[in-house]
Amino acid sequence: MIYELRIYHAFPGKLPALNARFSNHTLKLWERFGIRQVGFWTTAIGESNNDLYYILEWENLAEREQKWNAFATHPDWLATRAETEKDGPLTTHITNLILTPTAYSKMR
Repeated sequence: MIYELRIYHAFPGKLPALNARFSNHTLKLWERFGIRQVGFWTTAIGESNNDLYYILEWENLAEREQKWNAFATHPDWLATRAETEKDGPLTTHITNLILTPTAYSKMR
Protein backbone atom coordinates (compact mmCIF):
# COMPACT_ATOMS: atom_id res chain seq x y z
CA MET A 1 0.00 0.00 0.00
CA ILE A 2 1.19 3.52 -0.77
CA TYR A 3 -0.25 6.84 0.30
CA GLU A 4 -0.46 10.12 -1.53
CA LEU A 5 -0.32 13.31 0.50
CA ARG A 6 -1.70 16.27 -1.41
CA ILE A 7 -1.61 19.82 -0.06
CA TYR A 8 -3.76 22.41 -1.78
CA HIS A 9 -2.50 25.91 -1.07
CA ALA A 10 -5.63 28.01 -1.48
CA PHE A 11 -5.74 31.66 -2.40
CA PRO A 12 -6.74 33.79 0.62
CA GLY A 13 -10.51 33.57 1.03
CA LYS A 14 -10.87 30.58 -1.34
CA LEU A 15 -10.57 27.71 1.16
CA PRO A 16 -14.35 27.56 1.79
CA ALA A 17 -14.96 27.21 -1.96
CA LEU A 18 -12.29 24.52 -2.19
CA ASN A 19 -13.85 22.60 0.71
CA ALA A 20 -17.28 22.93 -0.90
CA ARG A 21 -15.98 21.55 -4.19
CA PHE A 22 -14.60 18.48 -2.44
CA SER A 23 -17.65 17.84 -0.26
CA ASN A 24 -20.27 18.57 -2.93
CA HIS A 25 -18.62 17.27 -6.09
CA THR A 26 -15.15 15.73 -6.04
CA LEU A 27 -15.78 12.96 -3.50
CA LYS A 28 -18.80 11.73 -5.46
CA LEU A 29 -16.68 11.56 -8.61
CA TRP A 30 -13.90 9.75 -6.77
CA GLU A 31 -16.37 7.08 -5.66
CA ARG A 32 -17.20 6.39 -9.31
CA PHE A 33 -13.50 5.87 -10.07
CA GLY A 34 -12.66 3.87 -6.94
CA ILE A 35 -10.37 6.56 -5.52
CA ARG A 36 -10.03 5.98 -1.76
CA GLN A 37 -9.48 8.88 0.61
CA VAL A 38 -7.93 8.36 4.04
CA GLY A 39 -8.86 11.80 5.35
CA PHE A 40 -8.88 15.56 4.93
CA TRP A 41 -7.43 18.19 7.25
CA THR A 42 -7.10 21.95 7.59
CA THR A 43 -4.59 23.74 9.79
CA ALA A 44 -5.72 24.73 13.28
CA ILE A 45 -2.25 25.86 14.35
CA GLY A 46 0.62 26.22 11.92
CA GLU A 47 2.10 28.19 9.05
CA SER A 48 -1.02 28.77 6.95
CA ASN A 49 -4.75 28.46 7.48
CA ASN A 50 -5.23 28.55 3.68
CA ASP A 51 -4.06 24.97 3.17
CA LEU A 52 -6.10 21.80 2.70
CA TYR A 53 -4.33 18.49 3.33
CA TYR A 54 -5.59 15.11 2.27
CA ILE A 55 -4.32 11.58 1.86
CA LEU A 56 -5.30 9.01 -0.74
CA GLU A 57 -4.63 5.28 -0.47
CA TRP A 58 -3.40 3.24 -3.43
CA GLU A 59 -2.45 -0.40 -3.92
CA ASN A 60 0.50 0.71 -6.06
CA LEU A 61 1.61 3.39 -8.53
CA ALA A 62 -0.07 1.62 -11.44
CA GLU A 63 -3.46 1.85 -9.72
CA ARG A 64 -2.84 5.51 -8.96
CA GLU A 65 -1.90 6.31 -12.53
CA GLN A 66 -4.89 4.51 -14.02
CA LYS A 67 -7.56 5.85 -11.64
CA TRP A 68 -6.18 9.37 -11.23
CA ASN A 69 -5.74 9.89 -14.97
CA ALA A 70 -9.25 8.58 -15.67
CA PHE A 71 -10.67 11.01 -13.09
CA ALA A 72 -8.52 14.00 -14.11
CA THR A 73 -9.54 13.77 -17.77
CA HIS A 74 -13.21 12.88 -17.30
CA PRO A 75 -15.68 15.45 -18.74
CA ASP A 76 -17.68 15.59 -15.47
CA TRP A 77 -14.57 16.60 -13.51
CA LEU A 78 -13.45 19.09 -16.14
CA ALA A 79 -16.90 20.73 -16.12
CA THR A 80 -16.97 20.80 -12.30
CA ARG A 81 -13.53 22.36 -12.11
CA ALA A 82 -14.42 24.97 -14.72
CA GLU A 83 -17.66 25.87 -12.95
CA THR A 84 -16.06 26.12 -9.50
CA GLU A 85 -13.21 28.22 -10.86
CA LYS A 86 -15.30 30.58 -13.01
CA ASP A 87 -14.23 33.45 -10.72
CA GLY A 88 -10.59 32.39 -10.79
CA PRO A 89 -8.48 29.49 -9.55
CA LEU A 90 -8.95 28.26 -6.00
CA THR A 91 -5.32 27.31 -5.37
CA THR A 92 -1.97 29.00 -5.82
CA HIS A 93 -0.29 25.60 -6.19
CA ILE A 94 -0.49 21.98 -5.12
CA THR A 95 2.15 19.97 -3.28
CA ASN A 96 2.08 16.24 -3.98
CA LEU A 97 4.02 13.47 -2.21
CA ILE A 98 3.89 9.68 -2.63
CA LEU A 99 4.62 8.04 0.73
CA THR A 100 5.44 4.46 1.66
CA PRO A 101 4.91 3.27 5.23
CA THR A 102 7.86 2.32 7.38
CA ALA A 103 8.11 -1.16 8.91
CA TYR A 104 6.93 0.25 12.26
CA SER A 105 4.03 2.32 10.90
CA LYS A 106 0.52 1.58 12.16
CA MET A 107 -0.69 2.13 8.56
CA ARG A 108 0.76 -0.36 6.08
